[in-house]
Order: sequence, then C-alpha cells, then structure tokens
Amino acid sequence: MGDTGEGDMKSLLSYMPELGRSSVHIKDPKRVSFLLNKLVSGGVNTLQIIADFDHTVTKQHVNGVRHTSSFCVINQCNGLPPHFSGRDSELLKKYLPIERDPHLTKEEKTPYMIEWYSMTSELLQGFPLDPNEIVEAVKRSNTELRSGFQDLVTALDTANVPLLVFSAGLGDVVDAILKHHGVCNKNIHIISNFLNFKDGLVNGFTDDIVHPFNKNGKAAEHTNYFKEMSNRHNVILMGDNLGDAEMADGVPNTDAVLKIGFLFGDVDRLLPQYLDHFDVVLEDDQTMDIANSLVRLIKETASDSTKSSVSI
Repeated sequence: MGDTGEGDMKSLLSYMPELGRSSVHIKDPKRVSFLLNKLVSGGVNTLQIIADFDHTVTKQHVNGVRHTSSFCVINQCNGLPPHFSGRDSELLKKYLPIERDPHLTKEEKTPYMIEWYSMTSELLQGFPLDPNEIVEAVKRSNTELRSGFQDLVTALDTANVPLLVFSAGLGDVVDAILKHHGVCNKNIHIISNFLNFKDGLVNGFTDDIVHPFNKNGKAAEHTNYFKEMSNRHNVILMGDNLGDAEMADGVPNTDAVLKIGFLFGDVDRLLPQYLDHFDVVLEDDQTMDIANSLVRLIKETASDSTKSSVSI
C-alpha cells in the first residue's frame, strides 16, 4: 500500500475495505478517491468496462504455472500443418523477450511487435482449419477465468453495462474460451485478431493487427465501438501489461478512467512502473474481487436517491 495520503486512504477504505488488502498498492489515494467519486456520481448509465483478456480475464498463473495464452491454445488444434508449432515457437522465443524487456520503450518495441504479428498472420495461411477444432482445443486447454469474473459479467449484464474485451491474442480462441465458461453475454464485445477464412482455408487475420502496444482507439478504428460508447464517459480499465493502461485512449469524452493493473512476478522491479501507469495495482491477485466491489458500490450508491457520490 502506498504510504502517502493517509487521510485519503482511510476515507477510501471506509467505502471499499477491499482496497486495504496487502495485495493492493495505490500510489495516489487522493486521485483514486477523485475517480471513484466520478464513477459513482455518473452511475451505471455512464459506465463501461475495458479489459485485456490473457492474464487479465484469465488467471495469470495456476499454482505457480503461467496460464496458457489464447495464441498458445491454437497450437493444440489437431489440423495444424507439421511446420506450424515449430515456427510459432521460434517466433515466440525471439519476440517475447523484446515485448517484456524493461529497458526498451514502447516506441522501440512496436516495430518488433508489428513484425512478430505480421509473421504470425502469414503463418496462419494456406491450410484448412475447422472452427470446431478451436472449440475442442479450448476444452483440452484447462483455461481458467479469474475467480469472480462470471459474477462480474452477470452484474454488468443486469445493469446493461458494456464490457469490451480488448485482446492482442487470438479472437477466435478468446470467444471460444468465454463461451466454454458460459460468459458470452450480450454485453460483451471483443476486439482482437480474428482469423480470416477464404475458400475453406485460413487466410491470416481479418483486420489490422492488434498487438500489445496499439490496444487503443487506433486498433479499434475498423469498428464503431468507441463511437457507440460516446455517452459512456466513465471507464474501469483492467490489464496486466503496461501497454494495457492505454486501452481507453480513443474513448471520446472520457470523464474518469480508473485503471487497475494485475502484477505477478518480479514485483520489486516492476511495481514502481505499474504504479506510474495504473491507479490501483493488484499483486498476485487471481480474482475479480476489486472490480466486483467497484461495480457493486456504483450500483448501490446510484440506487440510493439521497446520494450522488461517495463523498470521499
């Protein structure tokens, strides 16, 4: 927990005791209080949620083993050509360290990410792939959503609050995982890399590449989603990578964007960076407890006609 703004922190905890957990880190309690007031006073009708998928909607690890990503699931499809897995592993080995290199800026990493995803798109071309194979691969992959995610989706659905899943992964797998776990509600929209099919063969990705450092309005230009959400100017954003903190960039007329970052591993080195990018950082928290508490507070306070804010 950040040690500044003690008075602001005490007031904040009186409304959300969950923020007092040892796994919760807040650099600027005053800012979080300000944003929370904005979210509550705006109510559910001005709210939208934007969340990364891999290691945000899904768990970061299960018993210490890093959770399978959506791109890794595709490797379990039986219909892939023999060369696919080997070449895909080569690309992962080359480019993943660049993505995670703390000494490189986003601008320095971006050309490599475009190169990586372009090569992956080319690799996913020229062979038949039954979409049902993806469904079966998901069943075999033992994917796990964060504890409480189903509750969050239900709460958002009943309040008619949209949830944008913004993923640099493989959208077909993201969609299959959500359906596999029974969370394909009408309020969920996915922006990701979806497979294109032509003449019965896989033909790369359908639209412009979504990579870890362009998950924002730029990557959503082929959709009207952000324009359709122009009246929902309050955002709860959730991600596990530093680039995820920019996912709301491009949302028109934003009033408040509360950013929640999930951090697992190398905490001593990475926590200061995460606190610079996210308002609330959750250390090795594999749940949606904080998000559920936020949504519950917004719904309950908005339903009380005597309150327009939490007056923190």
